[in-house]
Amino acid sequence: MRYQGRLQDWNDEKGYGFVIPNGGGDRAFVHIKAFEQRAQRPSDGQLISYQLRKDERGRFNAIAIRQTAGANNASIPQKKVAFTARLPHVLLGAGALLCIAVLWAMRYIPDWSLPVIGSMSAVTLGFYLHDKGAAARGQQRTPENTLHILALLGGWPGALIGQGLFRHKTSKRSFQAVFWLTVILNIATLFFLARWLAD
Repeated sequence: MRYQGRLQDWNDEKGYGFVIPNGGGDRAFVHIKAFEQRAQRPSDGQLISYQLRKDERGRFNAIAIRQTAGANNASIPQKKVAFTARLPHVLLGAGALLCIAVLWAMRYIPDWSLPVIGSMSAVTLGFYLHDKGAAARGQQRTPENTLHILALLGGWPGALIGQGLFRHKTSKRSFQAVFWLTVILNIATLFFLARWLAD
């Protein structure tokens, strides 16, 4: 049985990504070697047809992939992505760390805040790197709640950098909604501590 779907999270340098079937269903891993013919390089959002196969761990892989003609691609609207997918995540994360460092140097926030936020950001960045690699290899993923807890504990600047560097989790609206809630809670907490120290 053949399915139709769109490529998602395509990494052209490494030649892999995923396909989301039209109408919903299981996401499948896509490798460039599984294309029967390649009239052009695959790209994010491209419409393809494919067959499904499960590997020894029960994970779905797309095989016998065919690129759909450009005219058909134009006739099917692409899936809307979250507005946050277009944000400059790396710049925002680095800017946040810089602002926190300035506030810390001016003693507007507690002494422990910069070391905690800096170290948690590094840990969180590592988790994003690991999860992106696990997704590409079809291995055990890091639970989203773990990523949110790391962000909530001060790792949100590192999470922003990881999302931008690895193009990871930026298109999933439900994830982004919770993530930005953790950012707001962290900023509100820092603001509260700054006011408290000023009194």
